[in-house]
Amino acid sequence: MNSEQYDVLAIGRSGVDVYPLQVGVGLEDVETFGKFLGGSAANVAVAAARLGNRTALISGAGDDPFGRFVRNELERLGVDNRYVATHGEFPTPVTFCEIFPPDDFPLYFYRKPSAPDLQITVDDIDADAVRNARLFWATVTGLSEEPSRGAHFAAWHARERRPLTVLDLDYRPMFWDSPAAATEQVRKALAHVTVAVGNREECEIAVGESNPHKAADALLDLGVELAIVKQGPRGVLGKSRRSSVTVPPNEVDVVNGLGAGDSFGGSLCHGLLHNWPLEKTLRYANAAGAIVAGRLECSTAMPTASEVAELAEQTAVEAVNV
Repeated sequence: MNSEQYDVLAIGRSGVDVYPLQVGVGLEDVETFGKFLGGSAANVAVAAARLGNRTALISGAGDDPFGRFVRNELERLGVDNRYVATHGEFPTPVTFCEIFPPDDFPLYFYRKPSAPDLQITVDDIDADAVRNARLFWATVTGLSEEPSRGAHFAAWHARERRPLTVLDLDYRPMFWDSPAAATEQVRKALAHVTVAVGNREECEIAVGESNPHKAADALLDLGVELAIVKQGPRGVLGKSRRSSVTVPPNEVDVVNGLGAGDSFGGSLCHGLLHNWPLEKTLRYANAAGAIVAGRLECSTAMPTASEVAELAEQTAVEAVNV
């Protein structure tokens, strides 16, 4: 068991992102690629670590060269990899994307028939580490199949709904038999968390509402203390029982929109951990997401605290001067 306390402990997907180094070209015509650490939970962990937080990841990787890459890259990027279990049955997943800015980034997941990060078991959960973490981050994808689903609920049981227990609504239809199956598991999960974050489509899966305010209210009615709804070009809504804040988006020349949400998540963790006002938390998270959207890769593109602050404070000044 680990006696040290993490600022952020995340659980979920990890793998290898293989991104084309040519923009605006279909995979069939791409000539060169870059290899990067990937997976939503891994990216959020890296983003939080980049901002100065002590961070670890619960996940799985194959007993193969890509699995060794995942572990090594997590360590290099400041994330404790001690809870990344080795699973020999399935290879480390690889994800390809195509890059057609500003808003078309098709993803191709090679994770069948399963992936090591979905083979996390109850035995892989360090209950003390989960309980003691200042913030615990999980994603909906981890609920899509067993044994990962059971491991997530075991972690939440150990956590006992302590403050800053976050669920990323991260709904990926290719991981589920049906939207209804996802809704069933998400509704069960929401009973164990204090913060929920997702876009309008993900909120519709979770609570049957795509209207941002109605979705946020539905999440609050289920016991969540803070609901965050991403609205794309309309910005981000954050709502609690006491306050409601909408923060406009940052203008950015998009290179690759993938990973922006994970950068947002890492910065969200940072703001919550520092007990920032909700408006500042969301403004900085928006800035962090915008920075990564303007870069090619995800994990290695995560911004520093000074980079985020510079853009976020510039946005605040511009808003005052409008």
